[in-house]
Amino acid sequence: MSIEIALHRARVRYGPLEALHGVDLAVPAGRLTVLLGRNGSGRTTALRALAGTVPLAAGRVVWRGEDVTRTPAYARARRGLSLTPEVRAVFGSLTVAENLRLAAPGGDAGPALAAYPELARLLARRAGTLSGGEQRVLAVARALLSPARLVLLDEPGQGMSAAVAARTYELLGGLAATVVVAEQSLPPGLVAAATVVHELRRGNVVFSGEPAETGAPWRVRRAGAGPAG
Repeated sequence: MSIEIALHRARVRYGPLEALHGVDLAVPAGRLTVLLGRNGSGRTTALRALAGTVPLAAGRVVWRGEDVTRTPAYARARRGLSLTPEVRAVFGSLTVAENLRLAAPGGDAGPALAAYPELARLLARRAGTLSGGEQRVLAVARALLSPARLVLLDEPGQGMSAAVAARTYELLGGLAATVVVAEQSLPPGLVAAATVVHELRRGNVVFSGEPAETGAPWRVRRAGAGPAG
């Protein structure tokens, strides 16, 4: 199994606090990987470290064999990395249609509307006026339109209904790209779609393996349920 991107002994600090304590974490190419953990576990920080939106205090980020530790986030994006953060993932002053056109090669938003028909009635609305769940659908739709070969998403199902969240996980599992999802717990849809789960706790990786091996009841939740992480 080839590796798309990896953290090697990665440390991240926010001021005097260290959020990642020498983390080793590998993401298989062309598969869906889940970074699992509760609030404060380091899962979001690990995702940001892969994207380059937080700097490493020590360690390396290696993408397809190349050390990109000092490569800024915008340069990683130009190379084919797409990040959908937990908040501020859409352009609030632009309409839904404009948000989609910016993400789509050639401006064709058709695939996003096919995936999320509910967006069709919102095309003329400014994204900042949408509900939290509607903004999340738009953010994920933008990620689906992206030609990126590495797609990172922080809690993509947050605020969505159970049915829409389940559809989202199915869509992500079918992408022709390497996908990394950060989640507080493991929805059934990701159990079926994911190849690897890395569970983080207090800034350390405490488990790496297949989704079925996670086992503990708290890790599995109903799609779309639960608070933001």
